[in-house]
Amino acid sequence: MEPKTGYDYTGKEEDFVNTPISTGTTIVAVEYGEGLETGIVIGADSRTTSGTYVSNRFTDKLTRVTENIYCCRSGSAADTQAIADIVAYHLSLLEVQTGEPPRVRVAAKLFQELCYNNRDSLMAGIICAGWDRYEGGQCYTIPVGGMCVRQPVCTGGSGSTYVFGYVDQNYKKGMNKDQCLQFVANYVALAISRDNASGGVVRLATISKNGLERFNLLDKAIPQHWEG
Repeated sequence: MEPKTGYDYTGKEEDFVNTPISTGTTIVAVEYGEGLETGIVIGADSRTTSGTYVSNRFTDKLTRVTENIYCCRSGSAADTQAIADIVAYHLSLLEVQTGEPPRVRVAAKLFQELCYNNRDSLMAGIICAGWDRYEGGQCYTIPVGGMCVRQPVCTGGSGSTYVFGYVDQNYKKGMNKDQCLQFVANYVALAISRDNASGGVVRLATISKNGLERFNLLDKAIPQHWEG
């Protein structure tokens, strides 16, 4: 009898066609400023995988929910896209009914409700971040299972496990917008260099009372770090 191992030496090829599409991934959101002068910086890589096969190297994981609310998606690509579309639909109806932009807290609770009520059939980790006139910039993490917590720094995805130490060492309360942009860019770049499910370009965005700004870091613009 041949010994059982965790590897298949029979030469059987991996079934890329039927393997679920996954967003990988590395996502992060950081709050900056104080009071209503606050804002948020969000970031993500751009690699989508199907097993070990890279099915898309230029995915946009920073998904618009409303004009001032975005979500960062990790887990099953189909699940997270469907959840984001449903939340965007409900918030558009709410805006029509109330006559004002939805609050970030409300968007986060909608994500939580969908993820929790369908936790047995969904694989979705979400970061909901944005700005409203009541509480300024806010970041909420909704990991797999449907918990919802507001944090000044929210991280997620397979790449996040490689850079917890970077966050502990370098995040400082009260950082300004430019410092947070550099922090997020370094965070995603470090995760890309270590996690084979993260890769591509670094996508960044800021949201504040002045609206949305987006940035893409390509090739040599991505921060470089020692790789040993």
